[in-house]
Amino acid sequence: MTAKGLLEAFERWSADGSSLVLASVYETQGSTYSKAGAQMLINGDGDFQGMLSGGCLEGDLAERARAVLQSGEPQAVTYDLGLNDDELWGLGVGCDGLMRIFLQPLTARNHYQPFAAIAEALRGDTAQAAAIVIESDIEHLAPGSSTVTVDGAVRFTDMPEPVASETRAPVGVTLLEGESAVKAIKVGAASARCLFVALVPPPAILVLGAGLDAGPVLRFASELGWRVTVQDHRPAYIESGNYEAAEQVLCVPVDELSTTLDLGRYSAAIVMSHHLVSDRSYLGQLAKTDMSYIGLLGPVDRRRRLLDDLGELAVRLEGRLHGPAGLPLGGRGPAPIALSIIAEMHQVLLTADN
Repeated sequence: MTAKGLLEAFERWSADGSSLVLASVYETQGSTYSKAGAQMLINGDGDFQGMLSGGCLEGDLAERARAVLQSGEPQAVTYDLGLNDDELWGLGVGCDGLMRIFLQPLTARNHYQPFAAIAEALRGDTAQAAAIVIESDIEHLAPGSSTVTVDGAVRFTDMPEPVASETRAPVGVTLLEGESAVKAIKVGAASARCLFVALVPPPAILVLGAGLDAGPVLRFASELGWRVTVQDHRPAYIESGNYEAAEQVLCVPVDELSTTLDLGRYSAAIVMSHHLVSDRSYLGQLAKTDMSYIGLLGPVDRRRRLLDDLGELAVRLEGRLHGPAGLPLGGRGPAPIALSIIAEMHQVLLTADN
């Protein structure tokens, strides 16, 4: 499941006015496919986007989603796959874990909240947070009540005060730690359990060069749900390629990259224009960013020459420039090389997030 897939499904289904259910994992024990904070969307026909269990529970969740839409009330469900899962589900899934999942209705009447705000957060460039009430004995605070931050400010809340105020500290912790978890909040003697969800937008990456070997890089990155911008200064390269999966395709002079794009929103870049002067200009502009990963195609001698040409700017690439780009997975040709590049990029981005 990727945030990109959820957003695309949400846009499509909400545009049709379909009623939906948001399913959120809020607690797990043992070996489970998903952890707290994982989400999926289910429509009234039982179609879903996202996977919480690898496919073994989604059918049952679809049936429960229909009940949630009929009643208009959220529902919490527990799946304990350690209790003889063969007899319970007839699937032999082999999991030994426990998952607790919260289902809440999203309709045109409630403006698809809180997921409309969650979707806005996931379309941004910085981590945000959501709080969803799972159970409550606080007056006027019903299960399903939520708060969502966008751009660091509360974009949606249907929590009454002073409950909303009590969520601010755990929201801050969620943003700081980047991990989703259930936490208790208290108002006087009453309390509620809330799922605090870390909303991390998919990374935005740059593919600088639109040769034939750029296509597999784009496809692998898109499969991971990443947002890809493809740039090449040569119109013929752009026109001859298939870049439908890209978020953005540019054809601007190489030296204008940093004035055309806000490079600060990108987490990684791969420099693969196969043109020495262009690659040098790209590296010089990327050196002035805080990008976690900067990949460079070509042999070590070519990298050394480019760094020598950059002079003092080369120092700012230390620890971030990977060239030749890619993990040593073996294989030749565009697809294996693209796989090795995306694998290395993925490894670095995960390390940077943690």
